Formats: sequence, C-alpha cells, structure tokens
Amino acid sequence: MKRVLHAVVNYIKDTDKFMWLYCLGLSGLSVLLLYSVYVNGFVNSPRIVIIQAAAIGIGVVAAIILSKIDYRLMASLWKIYVPVTVGLVLLTFTPLGISRDGADDKAWISLGIVDLQPSELLKLAFVFTFAMHLAKVKEDINRLKNFLLLCVHGMIPTLLIVAQGDFGSALVFVCIMVFMLFAAGLSWKYVAAGIGAALVAAPLVYFFVFQEVHRQRLRILFNPELDPMGIGFQQLQGRNALGAGMLFGRGLFSNNLINIPELYNDFIFAYIGQTLGFVGCVAVTLVLALLCVKILMTGRMSKEPMGCYICVGIFAILIFQAVINIGMVLSVLPVIGVTLPFLSYGGTSVVTMYVSMGIVLSVYMHNKRKGMFDD
Repeated sequence: MKRVLHAVVNYIKDTDKFMWLYCLGLSGLSVLLLYSVYVNGFVNSPRIVIIQAAAIGIGVVAAIILSKIDYRLMASLWKIYVPVTVGLVLLTFTPLGISRDGADDKAWISLGIVDLQPSELLKLAFVFTFAMHLAKVKEDINRLKNFLLLCVHGMIPTLLIVAQGDFGSALVFVCIMVFMLFAAGLSWKYVAAGIGAALVAAPLVYFFVFQEVHRQRLRILFNPELDPMGIGFQQLQGRNALGAGMLFGRGLFSNNLINIPELYNDFIFAYIGQTLGFVGCVAVTLVLALLCVKILMTGRMSKEPMGCYICVGIFAILIFQAVINIGMVLSVLPVIGVTLPFLSYGGTSVVTMYVSMGIVLSVYMHNKRKGMFDD
C-alpha cells in the first residue's frame, strides 16, 4: 500500500497538475450536464450519463499510462497503430459501418453496447506520423519536393475521411496539417499559395463535392429563416436556447428548458447557455482556452522538434473543434457535426481527448526530467 501511495505522490509531483485540473473540471461538468439532460426528460435512459462516466474513467487511466511512456517510443510504433486505425476506418465502408441518427455520413462501427468512430483514433495516428515526417525534413521543409510529400501525407487520411462523407472530421485533419506545417517553419510563399489554391477550390468543392444538404447549411448562415422547420431548425433552436439563459441561466434542473436536436452532443454549448447562462459559457470557453495555452507551453518546453510538433497537432484538434462547435451554436458557422472537446457526449471522443492529453503529458514529463531516450 505504501508503494502505491508513494507512486501516486510521485506522479502528482511530476505531472502537469493544471492540465489535469482543466480536463477533469470539464469532464465533471459534462457528466452533470448529461445528468441534467436525463432528469429533464430530454432522453429516456441514463445510458448517456453512464457511458460518458465510463469513457472518462477509461480515458483518465489511459492518459496516466501514456504519460509515463516516452512519446518518442510511441511515435516509433507507428507500424502497429497506423494499419490498425486505417483498417478500422476502412471497415466503415463495409456493412459493419453505420450512420448515426441525424448524421449525413457513415463514420461509425457498431460494437454492440457502444459505437466506435475510427476517425478519432486516426487523428492521433496522423499527429504522430506527421510529426515524425516534419522532424525528419525540418531543415529542408521548404524544398518543393519535401513540401509536396508532406501535402500528400496530409491528404491521404483527409480524403479517406471525405469518402466517408464526414466533412467536419476531414477539416480537422486539414487544420492539424496546416498548424503543424506552420510550427515547423513553412515559408510564407507556400502559405500564400495554399490560400490561393483554397480560394480556387472552394467553388468546385461547393458545387461538385458537397451534397445539397451541405450547401443548404451554408446558405442558412446568410438567411437563418430559409428553412426554419428543416435544416435550419437546429441552429434556430440552439440560438434561442443560448439567449434564453441570459446572464446566469435557468438552472440545470429547471422545468422550462428548450429542447434542441442533439443538445447533449453537437449542441451541448447551447444547453450550457440556457442552464448556466452567459457566465457559464464564458467560464467553459476560458477553461478550454487555458487548456490550449498549456498544450502550447508544453510543446515549447520540448527539447527536440518532434515533441513540439506533437503538441501543436493536438492543440490544433482541440482549438479547431472548440471554435467550430461554438461557432455552430452561435450561427456564425455551418453545422458540420463537430463535438465540443470533453463536454459533448461520445465515448470515442472522450477517450480520444484523454489519450491526446496523455501524449501531451508524456512530452511534459519526459522533457521535465531525464527520459529513457536522453543521453
């Protein structure tokens, strides 16, 4: 017992306590919000609360274990986890792949009790492999051949997710690639060329890649009343709920809350707004921002480039999903099915976020003190 207690004390001393505080605080609020959703009758079963709590528990254990393993060792095992994650994504194209209610894509695999979204795991595999690629070509990143190979590396998983119809997750991959390239010192001439290419490709994507439902969601941004009882209903209800909370909210267990499609998932921020008000929304946004800053600070303390790139990649996942999700609720961005990190319901999403934090904590702990790969 003394050895266990000693190990716990040493871990607390070595780890980033503030990062744990932010993550566990957000997760605690998530369980409370989902319990409120169940008590208020918006779902018929406490299943969402149980699965979320279980996912948090699994995620915390995974994060602790991973934080003790050197991130360079994890990266070196890419030949194991890359084929597994890609294989799981490919399974979504078979009869094992399923669509969620209200979703336009086929991006999940049913495991009976829960559903698995393989793209969440592929994000982390991509962060590792792209960080290794960047570290290998760091001094010559701006050579055209290296830049093009990096673009091919980034586009392979992105196009795979586009083929699923999951444009939200595909944009996350693009964001990871852009942020990590920028952190590695990509020349501004390539940045300018990329912006130009994106502007040229935008109308082509709009007319030839997007389905009509995606185009309609974009049009609704400029005219919210275009389809108030159809595609636009979710955002209108979300905005009404957000405003109904006013400064301090109506309370978690109020009997006059507005129901919103997917209020426990993609639109959890609207539920925060109506139950905890403007103050609650600001507090949640502040904690997410502080967590993002801690990740970047950890990347900056890394003694070698790969640790920095890994942290930037995970920062990109967190900041992109938070901004897009909150933007959807505020009706300034289209609904593309992106969850709010740590807060939205979803077992795969929650476990993946904690695994991400475990990797960042590995960078923190193995740069704070001597690691197994150090001379």
